[in-house]
Amino acid sequence: MTAEAPLPNPSQGVILAPSPWLPLAVVGLGLASLLLNLWLSLVVSLFGLFLLIQSQILRLQFSADALLVWRGSTVLRRFPYSEWLSWTLFWPVLPVLFYFREQRSIHFLPVLFDPNTLREQLNLHVSAQP
Repeated sequence: MTAEAPLPNPSQGVILAPSPWLPLAVVGLGLASLLLNLWLSLVVSLFGLFLLIQSQILRLQFSADALLVWRGSTVLRRFPYSEWLSWTLFWPVLPVLFYFREQRSIHFLPVLFDPNTLREQLNLHVSAQP
């Protein structure tokens, strides 16, 4: 018998709910572009489907000391809050892109999760950082 790897545990931090709206909007844009160009429509629609799959596979968890990116039972990346310099959600009314900067790198992520909870958790964990 093998022990299963741990899944994201809500008692160890807030796990963001997936939000399919951005991927579905990209798929819709791809279908609308069918009137312009078949290949453009195919590429944009496939990208939207890729984002939709990612929104269902990946999970973001705000733990006490870091933002964790999970895929199933595996932590893909760990971003300690102590290394964050800044963050921004582009288009505050309808956030579609999440940017954050660490001491050694910058990151751009599509907003595939509940943007309100994302903003709340960022304000809670990162804004208080010097």
